[in-house]
Amino acid sequence: MIHLNIGSNLNSKYGSRFENIAIAINLLIESKIKVKKISNFYETPSYPNEFFPKFLNVGLVVNYKADCLNLFKIIKFIEKKLGRIHTKKNDPRVIDIDIIDFNSDIKKTGELILPHPKCHLRNFVLFPILQIDPNWIHPILKKNVQYLINNLSQKSRIEITRIKKNVNIKI
Repeated sequence: MIHLNIGSNLNSKYGSRFENIAIAINLLIESKIKVKKISNFYETPSYPNEFFPKFLNVGLVVNYKADCLNLFKIIKFIEKKLGRIHTKKNDPRVIDIDIIDFNSDIKKTGELILPHPKCHLRNFVLFPILQIDPNWIHPILKKNVQYLINNLSQKSRIEITRIKKNVNIKI
């Protein structure tokens, strides 16, 4: 299975953080990426600067027939189309799409590291995965998602809010 995570903490010319994420998912679908599951929205403070706007994130399980580098190129195109500007690390952004896991592949290139190198430390990645794929196991650590969540700090486990709102698209 392929896991993606999409986040936004800025409005764009297309609308709110919610709309940015929905548009990104629709663009993935238009790019022949089959979306199988989408989590609810999750909201977290920005890290490391909690004074920045809060992030919204969703997790996705998708199917894609080509390789991970082709998927990475599509993602970068979608981010650019939605107005993502690469500034300083961890600055606010209109959209951020990460490949968390690509069929349990372990890969390191100049552009892409799989699985995502910090996915096991991020509440906004793990909680959506727990919702949509509770049996997921980290390809390198060989630990399931619940174990990884249990190993987050208490602060990280309580500063995330599941919003009872779904992405407004048809899958």
